[in-house]
Amino acid sequence: MKTIHIPDSIRTASLSSAELRDNFLLRLFVPGELQCIYSDVDRAVIGSAVPLDQALVLSSADALKSAYFCERREIGILNIGQPGRVTVDGKPFEMESLDALYVGRGSKTLRFESADPADPAAFYLLSYPAHADYPTQQAKKADAQAVQLGSLADSNRRTLYKYIHPDGIKSCQLVMGFTQLEEGSVWNTMPCHTHERRSEIYLYFHLKPDARVFHFMGEPAETRHLVVADRDVVLSPSWSIHSGAGTSAYTFCWGMGGENQAFSDMDVVPIEDLR
Repeated sequence: MKTIHIPDSIRTASLSSAELRDNFLLRLFVPGELQCIYSDVDRAVIGSAVPLDQALVLSSADALKSAYFCERREIGILNIGQPGRVTVDGKPFEMESLDALYVGRGSKTLRFESADPADPAAFYLLSYPAHADYPTQQAKKADAQAVQLGSLADSNRRTLYKYIHPDGIKSCQLVMGFTQLEEGSVWNTMPCHTHERRSEIYLYFHLKPDARVFHFMGEPAETRHLVVADRDVVLSPSWSIHSGAGTSAYTFCWGMGGENQAFSDMDVVPIEDLR
């Protein structure tokens, strides 16, 4: 498990494009591998599992100093690939595309499998420390709380699907879901915002090979951007905006951890204040 440390807002303002990518952009989803990265941003662990012929097993790492991964942690899992299975302490959960699974603290064994190794599942993992136990629970896309936002006139017509949140699947501090943009829409999270009480992590997916999203980050008066491709992950600390505009429609998974789970807890930045 690789450990990364995020530069502060002052250092970030002077980074080159390559340095921004090295510090805030993650590339995961290697076929046949389970990868995890430990970040000092709210002690999040970001990972992926793309099982082929053999099941992939999530284990602890020296960075966690724990007997097993979920000894002091909870995990949100989203399948962005083809059908697969996640088995938690011997209980199997069949995961279709865009199904989610919450794994509570104390779960000892996790196995990831694909229904068809030639067309594998792609499991995205987001984990935060947990100080309480909540039951492992699956959510189908049809079960998610769906909220329609934006308009085609503003190029931001989208549907937000909430999975792990105070009015859905209960967790200690993890909040997680995904947003789908409609064809003809390219903007997400504009006007943008920050939230000092929690960080946010974006996984962009369902992009065509030649499509890109310009992810805007940084302090509101000192914005930067990252050019991201399909299945790229962006780390967004509490002081940074997190907004994007794509060359075509796309989908992104958002996950948050921190001291407040209220989805509406954000500090909106007026567009005229952006620099």
